[in-house]
Amino acid sequence: MDGIIPLWKPRGMTSHDCVFKIRKILKMKKVGHTGTLDPEVDGVLPICIGRATKVAKYITDAGKEYIGEVTIGYSTTTEDAHGEIVESKKIENPISIQAIKNVLQTLTGEIEQTPPMYSAVKVNGKKLYEYARAGITVERPTRKVHIYQISLDEDSIKMNDGKCVFSFRVKCSKGTYIRTLAVTIGEKLGYPAHMSKLTRIASASFTSEHCLSFEDIEKFMLNGELMDNIYPLETGISYLPKYILDDSLVLRIKNGAVLPKPVDWPDGHVVMEYNSEAFAIYQLHPNKENVIKPVKILRNT
Repeated sequence: MDGIIPLWKPRGMTSHDCVFKIRKILKMKKVGHTGTLDPEVDGVLPICIGRATKVAKYITDAGKEYIGEVTIGYSTTTEDAHGEIVESKKIENPISIQAIKNVLQTLTGEIEQTPPMYSAVKVNGKKLYEYARAGITVERPTRKVHIYQISLDEDSIKMNDGKCVFSFRVKCSKGTYIRTLAVTIGEKLGYPAHMSKLTRIASASFTSEHCLSFEDIEKFMLNGELMDNIYPLETGISYLPKYILDDSLVLRIKNGAVLPKPVDWPDGHVVMEYNSEAFAIYQLHPNKENVIKPVKILRNT
């Protein structure tokens, strides 16, 4: 059994919990997720099974889309609704729609983020949340991420008890912390803030419309219909450029041959495809001119 199951991850489960549960349902070990979602975040989590685990990294590395909710008025240790309050400041005058839009505009494009202490980023071989739980603060590496689009849901704005709550939609690169983005939005508005809710609505080419629940997976498995309701590994890498192979190259590609660079070869990773099936992912050879080499062999039989 090979393919990608776009799971709708429920709140209250880790990504690893989801993999463990699907392993039990499918009775197979070769199952992997495509990027950690915090336990209290729900949404799109593509799960790779069988041969499709070879492309899990490429789904993880692709862009994501979220709907996030920001609460302006107090910040927390974890930058979300589950941490202890660090700072609070009552909002005396309502924050205007235009002020929020102006802030979101400044966050479009390439920005720098410092990962939160309660995150899985590793420093000196340990995850930041391990330091945080031990009460140790360490220097965190600042990194660049890309915000492709960010927009305000104007109808979501609520003022209550000196706090302002609103939702925004964001398309972003791998590695973007929406919690940290929420904190930054608050800072730019002049207030402490945190992310009070988050849902991932797209990962690579998979959206909420593609997703199955655990109940769906169990039902399809029981009825022998699962393979009709999961996606081929090609779907997970459909955002990458493609090179269409002819008959003479297929066997060489299967064997991982180094090949002359074709005309108009694009930068980055390229899917080598034959009869709509992905056989390998190639890139320019790092040490030899006008040559391409395999990064990942997807089919060798």
